[in-house]
Amino acid sequence: PNVCAVQKLIGTNRKYFTNCKQWYQRKICGKSTVISYECCPGYEKVPGEKGCPAALPLSNIYETLGVVGSATTQLYSDRSNLRPEIEGPGSFTIFAPSNEAWASLSAETLDSLVSNVNIELLNALRFHMVNKRVLTDDLKHGTTLNSMYQDLPIQIHHYPNGIVTVNCARLLKADHHATNGVVHVIDKVIGTTTNSIQQIIETEESLETLRAAVAASDLNSLLESEGQYTLLAPTNEAFEKIPRETLNRILGDPEALRGRLNHHILKSAMCAEAIIAGLTMETLEGTTLDVGCSGEELTLNGKPIIANKDVLATNGVVHFVNELLIPDSAKTLFELAQESEVSKSMDLFRQAGLSSHLTGSEQMTLLAPVNDVFKDGLPVVDSNMKNLLLNHIVRGQLSSKYLYHQQKLQTLGDKELRVFVYRNNLCIENACIAAHDKRGRFGTLFSMDKMLTPPSGSVMDVLKADHRFSTLVAAIQSAGLTENLNRPGTFTVFAPTNEAFRAMPQGELNKLMGNAKELANILKFHMADEILVSGAVNALVRLKSMQGDKLEVSMKNNVIHINKEPVAESDIMATNGVIYAVNSVLQPQASRPQERGDEPADPALEIFKQASALSKVSQRNPRLAPVYSRLLARMKENSGGF
Repeated sequence: PNVCAVQKLIGTNRKYFTNCKQWYQRKICGKSTVISYECCPGYEKVPGEKGCPAALPLSNIYETLGVVGSATTQLYSDRSNLRPEIEGPGSFTIFAPSNEAWASLSAETLDSLVSNVNIELLNALRFHMVNKRVLTDDLKHGTTLNSMYQDLPIQIHHYPNGIVTVNCARLLKADHHATNGVVHVIDKVIGTTTNSIQQIIETEESLETLRAAVAASDLNSLLESEGQYTLLAPTNEAFEKIPRETLNRILGDPEALRGRLNHHILKSAMCAEAIIAGLTMETLEGTTLDVGCSGEELTLNGKPIIANKDVLATNGVVHFVNELLIPDSAKTLFELAQESEVSKSMDLFRQAGLSSHLTGSEQMTLLAPVNDVFKDGLPVVDSNMKNLLLNHIVRGQLSSKYLYHQQKLQTLGDKELRVFVYRNNLCIENACIAAHDKRGRFGTLFSMDKMLTPPSGSVMDVLKADHRFSTLVAAIQSAGLTENLNRPGTFTVFAPTNEAFRAMPQGELNKLMGNAKELANILKFHMADEILVSGAVNALVRLKSMQGDKLEVSMKNNVIHINKEPVAESDIMATNGVIYAVNSVLQPQASRPQERGDEPADPALEIFKQASALSKVSQRNPRLAPVYSRLLARMKENSGGF
């Protein structure tokens, strides 16, 4: 009974009084902890007994300070003449700095407190007090308590991880009851707070550039208003790290500047002591930041860039950062891409002299292949490649979630690209979107899984232009299907190559070519009236052919198969469809040879065979006659009665 768990940070004197639900995976800021057990406040051990069964008698606040590890606060209470008040009648709460908290003050600060006829020390101690009993349950997140020094406010934050802060000092030991109130031990000596976040910006020399940026973006009123914000304040040094050209562009664009500064403001007050592991926090811009810690350092997006923490304001807290946080919403397309998995694509665009389209104020959407596409090296940039890259830049700033099937997109290369929406993918021509959009100031970045191939001509035009399909072209013309494949449509064509036709027995090929009706039937079995690009094929997709039978398109070892036959080349794009080159002529079900013995047989035939075999046995064994009769009945049901 009456035992409390204490989580101790290995190698330090830091303790976290907690319960089993808040053991933080046995780590604090990445460092290991051990769990030990102590008597809860007001109890002590008894030899031979389990736990801490003996209740200690209550004493006044002054005496209690000496018991709970705040003897220095007790000493200064005596020296400042506060002792009579906290020994006498009343109902008080004191947030008592630990002995270590007092010892951590600079000699100059401590000297100024204790040498000024004790009045400064008395005022400082009274600022740590509230003129009523306040227990942990009453310390709600975002509440303000009036101190006993000029009623100046004390800010309370009670975080989801169980940590409570008092003016950003962490509550170490809570709820030590006394006859005239309650003592809470905290890890810092807290100071008065009279300035808003805006006033801190105006008075701090290291925030001079930020001051000008806030004024230019009209955020002054927000940072003066009531609320509880966290400002990650970029110092002058942080602004100096930005290239002058980029900085001038941002400062000259109030909307981008406001977005960038909003990216530095969290929607709630977050004191450093409350951060014991990584967490994601939302900014006023609607973006998120990963706030964490590594040892003694706070981190933002994994980087230890916080130079000065926990500067408390009346409307929140300020942490000084020595690096500017740039949200995607303030970046150019080029900046977005340079920091993504498409940096190799940017090398291509730069070599092609197209950087100006990605850094200006034109509204564009960049379809950038991911770096894996170029694992064998970048292609040579010539006039053809430059034209192809122009067709990877789409006019207008798009969002992938609003794209729809068969939507048409216009490129800077004056090509029209089609959007294909599938159950498991979203594709533009032959390339599919590989990652979430990145939306910048004027442009959006789509990361694509391959280089786009804009369509050039109808299906018939593409087949005629490729010498591999000369036999197929002749067959299509003989079957009277040329007009079909020239008209607007949405075809998928599994196109047999010349090699596929040569693989057929000569007699069978001659017979097929001489029968226009049968030839048309076979060719239609190679076509579907919908566009299916390879990116839409996950395991298996069934298409209805124009002949009527089903086609099975599957992916195996990163190779597309059609009816189990491997495809030689995928995604040959046409204005009215897509072509796959296949090295075999596909056969519809009715045209296939006799089924092999290893394939499933007709159920009725199997029943008939069983029945025939059993009929002879049943004649010799009367007990099997009923079985034979049932088999005959099943055979009649499957054959429709005969």
